Amino acid sequence: MKASLLYRIASVLLLLFAIGHTLGFRQTNPEWGVGSLIESMRSIHFDVQGFSRTYWDFFSAFGLFFSVFLLFAAVLAWQLGGLPAETFARMRRTAWALAICFVAVTALSLKYAFTTPIVFSAMITMCLIAAAWLSTKKAI
Repeated sequence: MKASLLYRIASVLLLLFAIGHTLGFRQTNPEWGVGSLIESMRSIHFDVQGFSRTYWDFFSAFGLFFSVFLLFAAVLAWQLGGLPAETFARMRRTAWALAICFVAVTALSLKYAFTTPIVFSAMITMCLIAAAWLSTKKAI
């Protein structure tokens, strides 16, 4: 398999992960019994550096930060997949940095998340590592 195809697969997976995360991270299930906690997070306001915020604002912001990061990573992976070998040689550290970043995302998913983000992050990580590895052989 060519590195360029693996980068494109990773890019599509990243886009799907971003969409799923954005649509789902603020969803709750009444069976979890967290309704009163969520309501407290939404209703208790406090001042932070001149802004009135809630913990729900912080939770939402950091969740959306991750969605933006996933979209950026999707664009980056797509672009890495389209680089000619001579250009990619200059981007090798970036490719490995992206792969290592997703090793960390996968580890965090294993520690704190559930099946869907674990599967997505693991598949993305495998694609990125394989693509970075194959690209060192100028297989793009």
